[in-house]
Amino acid sequence: MFKLPIDKLNDFFAAVSASASLYMPVDGDDGRASYKKWSEGVTLSKALNTVRSAKDFFFPQTENLCDFNRNGLNIEIIDNRTESEDFVVFGVRACDARSFTILDKVFLVDPVDSYYATRREHGTIVTMACTAPEENCFCNVFGIDAAAPEGDAACWMTEDALYIKANNEKGEKFIESVKSLLTECGSEAVEAQQNETKAIMEKLPFAGISTDYFRKNTLLDIFNSEKWAKLSEACLGCGTCTFVCPTCQCYDIKDYDTGHGIKRYRTWDSCMYSDFTRMAHGNSRNTQLQRFRQRFMHKLVYFPDNNDGEFGCVGCGRCLSRCPISMNIVKVVKTFGEE
Repeated sequence: MFKLPIDKLNDFFAAVSASASLYMPVDGDDGRASYKKWSEGVTLSKALNTVRSAKDFFFPQTENLCDFNRNGLNIEIIDNRTESEDFVVFGVRACDARSFTILDKVFLVDPVDSYYATRREHGTIVTMACTAPEENCFCNVFGIDAAAPEGDAACWMTEDALYIKANNEKGEKFIESVKSLLTECGSEAVEAQQNETKAIMEKLPFAGISTDYFRKNTLLDIFNSEKWAKLSEACLGCGTCTFVCPTCQCYDIKDYDTGHGIKRYRTWDSCMYSDFTRMAHGNSRNTQLQRFRQRFMHKLVYFPDNNDGEFGCVGCGRCLSRCPISMNIVKVVKTFGEE
């Protein structure tokens, strides 16, 4: 465990940015936090969560995949990737840090998504423990400890100091790059903060939610439940929940004729949209009920069935705060849990 005096925080950020691009949560004009590149004068936000998660750094909303140039019958494929710089994402919360475990199981299995893999190789995730979890938080339901976040390195901030420790080899390399500013210390202050945070988590409204129903019942029993009709009837199909979710990974691939060739790119998509996975004969999920059910079946049934029981949700609470009709995964879990 290492310690940095809080009045040296700006020097710490400057040292990090000297060898890698540094991104951190920064308050916007609307009072909400988003990740911005650090430069002199930029201040770290104290907000619990950013509007969108750190997923964007590794799986961006839109990215170019390749270009095609045609010369007669010859087609040239141009790899236009430029993701080669090292970068650090600082201040990632425990829920968002866990999301990378989920995304890795999608993008780093065969066939490996080389675009995602390259960014994961060059990116270092430095997490920040939570001290004031909010009412929408329920990461503990999925076995996530807000007071002991994962990531390459983890931080705890008190009024007078920043405490940091490495969680893996990449984290050790990160700490080594700023070690001249740090001093070794004990963990007493961190443990005291962790105990306070855990006490808060235990009192939050969703702390006692159980996912046992989805472990004990069969896929078909859950899929055919009559509860989906009632749960989905108010859904607008706007897709907001999928675009703020740190674990959603659906995308579409499109080709654009530039007039000088073809540019292939991918962009986020949403299972809540009526044209999602549309095929030549139409769409296999024609109703909002079917699309609503697909989203939550994937998070609570399909993904855990194929990934050793790990759910596809990290309890960040973004969908709770952003859904315009207040329908979210917590209501789904609680509704089925009533049985």
